[in-house]
Amino acid sequence: MKNTFGQSVSVTLFGESHGSEIGAVLDGLAPGVKIDEDFIRHQLSLRRPHGKISTARIEDDEFRIVSGVFEGRTTGTPLCILIPNTNTRSGDYAKGLPRPGHADYTAECKYHGYQDYRGGGHFSGRLTAALVAAGAIAISMLKKNGISVGTHISELAGIPDRPFCNLEADIETLGDLIFPVLSSAAGEKMQHEIEAAANAGDSVGGILETAVVGLPAGVGEPWFDTVEGLLAHALFSIPAIKGVEFGAGFGFASMRGSEANDGFRAVGGRIVTATNHNGGINGGITNGMPVVFRCVVKPTPSVFTEQDSVDLKTRQNATLTLKGRHDPAIIHRARVVVDSVTALVLCDLLAGRFGTDFPDADQ
Repeated sequence: MKNTFGQSVSVTLFGESHGSEIGAVLDGLAPGVKIDEDFIRHQLSLRRPHGKISTARIEDDEFRIVSGVFEGRTTGTPLCILIPNTNTRSGDYAKGLPRPGHADYTAECKYHGYQDYRGGGHFSGRLTAALVAAGAIAISMLKKNGISVGTHISELAGIPDRPFCNLEADIETLGDLIFPVLSSAAGEKMQHEIEAAANAGDSVGGILETAVVGLPAGVGEPWFDTVEGLLAHALFSIPAIKGVEFGAGFGFASMRGSEANDGFRAVGGRIVTATNHNGGINGGITNGMPVVFRCVVKPTPSVFTEQDSVDLKTRQNATLTLKGRHDPAIIHRARVVVDSVTALVLCDLLAGRFGTDFPDADQ
C-alpha cells in the first residue's frame, strides 16, 4: 500500500475527505528554498469551489507547514503541510451502497470494509488540496529557474477554447484565472453548459491542455522513466482523469511520418524544431521545445439521477439516489491540480538530472 511518488523529490499524500486533516509530505527538497505562503494561498484559491458551477462545500484551506521550514526557507528535511477539514456533512453518505463511477466498491475490495467511506475517504478529490499546496512550492522552484507551467480547458462538453498561441503570455494570463480559458466567449458558453447540467442533476467533463516552457533539453530517462511515463503516472493519480496524450497524441494515427516528424533547425545557435508534434519529447527525453499534453477529465460521477448499485452486505441489487453537495463539473478546479502534479514531477526529474541541490538555495 503506497501513497508516495517520486525518487529524488517525493510527495506523500495522506488523510481522508471527512477526517480531521489532510496533508502532504515533500521529501528531497534542497535546503534554502524560499517558501512563499501567499503563493500557496493563491494556488489553493484556484482549486476552491466558486458559484453555481461548483460544489457548495467550501473549505478555507488554512494550511500549516509543521516541519521542514525554518525562518521562511526549507531546511532540507521533510516538509509537512497540514490542511484541516472544517465543512463536512458525513450523514450524506450511505455505507454499503457503492456509488457508480466512484472508488467505493474497489476500496471495499482492497481494504475489506475498514476504509473511511465518508465523502470517498482517501480517494476523494478533497485530497488534491494537499497536492496543490505541495505543488505550489514546486511551481515556485521552477519559476525561479525560468520554467513555467500553464493549463487551460481546451474543450468542455464539446465547446472548444482557442488553442495556445503565445505560450509565455498565455501561461501568465491563466495563472490568475478562476475559470481557465483563453477565450472569454468560450468560457461563458462552457459555464452556461455546466449550469445547465447542474440544473438537470447531471454533470459534464472535458479536456485540459497543459504547456511547459523553459525546460532544458536532456531531461528524462529512456524506457521506464521517460518524461511521458512519469508525467502520465502522476497525472492518472488525479481523480477523474481517464486519458493522457502528448503532442499530437492520437492524431498521429492519421499522419504520415513525413508529416509527424519535427524537423530540426538552428536559430541563433540554439537547436529547435520547426513543428512540435511530439510535444517537446523524443525518446522519453526533453528536446528543449515546450512540453505539451492533454488530459481527459470525465464527467463528475456524483449525479442526482437514480442509479443502479448493490447492497454490499446482502449482495442484492439496489438503487441509489445521491444527496448532499457535489460538483456538476470539476475540470476548472482540476486545472491547478494538473499544474501542481506536473511541477512536482518536473522538480523530481530536474533534481535527478542536475543533482538534489536543484534549485540553488540563493535563488
